[in-house]
Amino acid sequence: MAKSEYGTIRLLCVSALVFTAALLHCVLGGNDGVSYDGRSLIVNGEHKLLFSGSIHYPRSTPDMWPSLIAKAKEGGIDVIQTYVFWNVHEPHQGRYEFSGRRDIVKFVKEIQAQGLYACLRIGPFIEAEWNYGGLPFWLHDVPEIVYRYDNEPFKFYMQNFTTKIVNMMKSEGLYASQGGPIILSQIENEYTLVEAAFREKGPPYVRWAADMAVSLQTGVPWSMCKQNDAPDPVINTCNGMRCGETFPGPNSPNKPSMWTENWTSFYQTYGDEPYIRSAEEITFHVALFIAAKNGTYINYYMYHGGTNFGRSASAFMITGYYDQAPLDEYGLIREPKWGHLKELHAAIKLCSKPLLTGTKSNFSLGKSLEAIVFKTESGECAAFLVNKGATDTNVLFQGVTYELPLSSISILPDCKNVAFNTRRVSVQYNTRSMKIVQRFDSSEEWQEFREFIPSFDDTGLRTNELLEHTNTTKDSSDYLWYTLRIEADSPDSQQTLKVDSLAHAMHAFVNGLYAGSAHGTYKEKGFSLENNITLRNGINNISLLSVMVGLPDSGAFLERRVAGLRRVRIQGEDFSAQPWGYKVGLSGEQSQIFLDNGSSNVQWSRLGDSSQPLTWYKTQFDAPPGDDPIALNLGSMGKGAVWVNGWGIGRYWVSFLTPTGEPSQKWYNVPRSFLKPTGNLLVILEEETGSPVGISLDSVSISKTCGQVSESHYPLVASWMSAKKQRASRTKNKSRRPKVRLSCPTNKNISKILFASFGTPSGDCQSYAVGMCHSPNSRAIVEHACLGRTKCVIPISNRNFRGDPCPFVTKTLLVDAQCT
Repeated sequence: MAKSEYGTIRLLCVSALVFTAALLHCVLGGNDGVSYDGRSLIVNGEHKLLFSGSIHYPRSTPDMWPSLIAKAKEGGIDVIQTYVFWNVHEPHQGRYEFSGRRDIVKFVKEIQAQGLYACLRIGPFIEAEWNYGGLPFWLHDVPEIVYRYDNEPFKFYMQNFTTKIVNMMKSEGLYASQGGPIILSQIENEYTLVEAAFREKGPPYVRWAADMAVSLQTGVPWSMCKQNDAPDPVINTCNGMRCGETFPGPNSPNKPSMWTENWTSFYQTYGDEPYIRSAEEITFHVALFIAAKNGTYINYYMYHGGTNFGRSASAFMITGYYDQAPLDEYGLIREPKWGHLKELHAAIKLCSKPLLTGTKSNFSLGKSLEAIVFKTESGECAAFLVNKGATDTNVLFQGVTYELPLSSISILPDCKNVAFNTRRVSVQYNTRSMKIVQRFDSSEEWQEFREFIPSFDDTGLRTNELLEHTNTTKDSSDYLWYTLRIEADSPDSQQTLKVDSLAHAMHAFVNGLYAGSAHGTYKEKGFSLENNITLRNGINNISLLSVMVGLPDSGAFLERRVAGLRRVRIQGEDFSAQPWGYKVGLSGEQSQIFLDNGSSNVQWSRLGDSSQPLTWYKTQFDAPPGDDPIALNLGSMGKGAVWVNGWGIGRYWVSFLTPTGEPSQKWYNVPRSFLKPTGNLLVILEEETGSPVGISLDSVSISKTCGQVSESHYPLVASWMSAKKQRASRTKNKSRRPKVRLSCPTNKNISKILFASFGTPSGDCQSYAVGMCHSPNSRAIVEHACLGRTKCVIPISNRNFRGDPCPFVTKTLLVDAQCT
């Protein structure tokens, strides 16, 4: 399409509507839409203090969505936030897909059915550790295109897709202005990180993107994350772990302070350890953002990470995504993160009126100590006592002394009584375990198919240069064969093969025999292979398999990225400009060997005595009983991909070890919705020499629950309101005493008390021992209260444990229990 056509359509679709849409955006209220002011979003005329959680619909399955959303709601979440994945919905130009895990309308309607709001981050560039940042690869072939730039071709297709999604939501009545759940949308994504690289073409693109989005007249606000110069009326928001410290604030006094990505963990790449972010740290920074930055919208990224099924992960990303989130990869509640955040949400909601309508005052309480107070004209008051120091301390606030642990914030909904402290975790901890339900340890149940190693004569695409990998595969496969034919004039001559690559991994074959492998890393993607090879007298075939482990998802000029082999030398002679033959993908992929029909079209054989690189394996299994999530333990494998009944479970790279010598990921989620009752087809592509007889199918469950609460801890926030009523009536409040609360998942009971000590137990829920002070009645009291029950509550008091084991000492109860 000519540039003039792009420009004409853009003018028709944007310029004539921008002024009207912007005006409507600012004035809509009541039941007609969502507006905002300098305090918060305003929904149906009411200021809102909102907690949001990211759940990405393609990273889970439709049968999981109701449970995930329900658990988020139970955890105090008001909004479900999701990206919209362009390459999921338009994998081929003009051909849209919205079924199964792609059914965004069904996902949003499930959010609505459970009474929550929704936020759509349309992007449509999203990054998100998703393949190619969510962009469909067909954009790469659009003439003269430059992504995320003041470039007519890109803007044309970006507007097309954005309009498609907005109109779909409108047609289903899903915007709040229509009575639906969507209260917020996002255009673009963290553009500040690349804007400088685009120089003078960056700012005009930002203004265009904002104008284009607003012109779509959704009746709800638009945001731009990490974009401090977001044009009015688009709201600039913060991303990161410490927005209470780093966010410069809204770029207009009429915009609210919003945090669109509070990272509950961090993405993990092959070779990396998981990033553990504690519940105490997360809650501290949420409370600080609310108090210090007047924050009224906080989104947890991720609340449930899920799974990068198939080939959806970006470069070097593991298949599991944000497994350390409040809801883990399988949708199980991860404690104490889920529960401690729930308590924070409840405490903050008690402060809603002062936070949304009150006047803020700051008072120094000492070095690194501060009181931030919100007070309304009618006298409602809420206080945040902040200790940014590295030691516990006591502070004097309004004539009362409060104990304030290090790096913590205490929340006083009435400016008198502490309802919550970010460092005092009063909820339980839990432990996830994997239990083998089926071993695949018999060679008799496996069959194998050895991948065909092509030679130059087997190729149809040939050039006298080394082609760029992704432009050749068009992202239809991770794999591209580079084949070379050379002649040697002496028998069994030893030569040195050296290959430089900008792909992610490579396997070399000489005359069909394996000759070595090499790979890069997330940080150092370029690598070299240097191996000795043996050439026979006459014609020799060099076959080099270039491998991508996902496409890059970030950075400027993404369309210009180069991958694949860059130089090939044999005994010092450069063969890069010699005739090369190419083959996209593997023969097993082309035969769809992972489907029942495709599997029957190739000749399988019995499992061999030794594993060979580039081998496909298959077996069958029945669905295990019960409803616990299940996972494949691929600890015996090397690198490759796995399918169940044709569903892509994802890539695996077990041989890529972390600094501690462990795989970054060993268990791979198999959703039960992928299974049939019997005869499930399991197909594995192994690039290296892993052995399938070490694979097992494991059930995933919460096997232990643990509580560690001291006399100085605060009880759950739910008791605060009843305590307030009792204080007003001057009756004694027993509900405000701290307690250990334990609970097992549905259909499981507490079957054994593994440890119990009331006194001064040492350690924590991961490792513990009886301390200098210990009540001899600890185990008996706890067993009486808990054994055989799904839930139990043990008050922390000398009376409950029939005496004081150590007077004048603050005592703690630590209980570890098994769930069966």
